[in-house]
Amino acid sequence: MSDVTSGARFKEELRQGAPKMGLFLNSHSPTVAEQLAHSGYDWLLIDSQHGPMGFEKLSAMIAAVASGGAKSMVRVAGYHDRGGIQQALDLGADGVLVPYINTADEAREAVSCALYPMAGTRSVYFPQRCTNKAGLLGYVGNSNKNVIVALQVETAACIENIEEIAAIPGVDMLFLGQNDLCMSMGLYEKYEFPHMYTSPELGEATQKLVAHAQKNNVILGIFLFGTSRVAEFLEKGFRFISIGNDLHHILTQATAYVKDMESVSEAAGAKWTRRDTALM
Repeated sequence: MSDVTSGARFKEELRQGAPKMGLFLNSHSPTVAEQLAHSGYDWLLIDSQHGPMGFEKLSAMIAAVASGGAKSMVRVAGYHDRGGIQQALDLGADGVLVPYINTADEAREAVSCALYPMAGTRSVYFPQRCTNKAGLLGYVGNSNKNVIVALQVETAACIENIEEIAAIPGVDMLFLGQNDLCMSMGLYEKYEFPHMYTSPELGEATQKLVAHAQKNNVILGIFLFGTSRVAEFLEKGFRFISIGNDLHHILTQATAYVKDMESVSEAAGAKWTRRDTALM
């Protein structure tokens, strides 16, 4: 593996301020993954937490992403998901996103599963896809600096413990999940949608996250739907940004065509009206 495409280089570019834009993959489709890997995004994250992919499908999707040159990440089930973390990395993923972190102990367990001894407890095995390019020693000897370990910040408890979590060695990225964080903080009950996303409570929690991440030179990531708030979060220091997922991309593109067809058909005197859609 050349240094230009290494995980260590990728992380260093993020820490130096270079944005890396990407997309979540929730369809269990290697074909979709491969095409999106050629679409210009820097990274694609296979979401096995909310997507229906097993390990065999995950293997095909990671290979498909690699074919297009994008970095591959996998969201696993949680810090307790040693098997999921092991499989994702052995199958060649560049990193993992571990959701629902609440405490420093949970964060340490997540890091441990992703790193080889002595920094962690990941198991060594050969041959695997991850070792195909650099060999056993070339991959294992450099894995701890190349693997991207991202922890999801999506609960009030995580924000409460963020000072300790952000300082844990091996934590490369803290990834803000606004939807679940708003739910955890009770903001969906307090505010009418979508005002919870611009509420002072969420703003204060976000600023606390940003402050401790920057203090420890930890990368900031976030999941957004669409591009309307990308500039806002770039200004706050977020550099690893998702603007949705593959299914949302399909829906929005299809909806755009559907709206065009309504206009075109009406102008042609044969009015057509779309059925209800998931995007309303």
